[in-house]
Amino acid sequence: MKITKIQPAVKTAGRYNIFVDEKYSFSLDENQLLDLKLKTGFEISKEQLDEFKGESEYGKAYARALELILSRPRSEKEMNEYAWRKKWDEELSDRVLGKLRDKGYLDDVKFAQFWLRARTSGKPRSKRKISSELAQKGVKRETIDQVLADYSDDDELGVLRTLVSKKRSKYPDEQKFMAYLARQGYSFDHIKQALSDDN
Repeated sequence: MKITKIQPAVKTAGRYNIFVDEKYSFSLDENQLLDLKLKTGFEISKEQLDEFKGESEYGKAYARALELILSRPRSEKEMNEYAWRKKWDEELSDRVLGKLRDKGYLDDVKFAQFWLRARTSGKPRSKRKISSELAQKGVKRETIDQVLADYSDDDELGVLRTLVSKKRSKYPDEQKFMAYLARQGYSFDHIKQALSDDN
């Protein structure tokens, strides 16, 4: 078997289609192509072809995973679930997720820090609610505790005051308003204090 043509992929920038014996066989990204030193005219064995096809699958899987994780940080659990949905075998999954970890793109501490910033700057959330959300994302309890240790009672009270001023007009009944705030995960003492400060 011989590599008879290498040409840029039409739909995916940075990928190259490799033709073996005049037929499309697999594609590689630019880095893979350089690493493997493939050129037109190279004679390859069946074993090499299988290896190159495996590299092709890995390159595509890594590109998709990277695209997903760059759209917003993801937890380890989320990425494992993504790999499962994509039906990646264990070896491919370990390799892709391992590279994401090595590059610093997959890190539950960084993910939890991102989640905390997003949840306290956008729609206000209590520490308890954020903790519950992170647990649902598969973040370990010690990681959650470590990240939330930087989120002080004063920080939470500030977020709660913002929520109270935003939502007060929707809840003219004080008891119903307190019940709503409690469902958001805020403590009774903080609720009383925030409502008192808002009067």
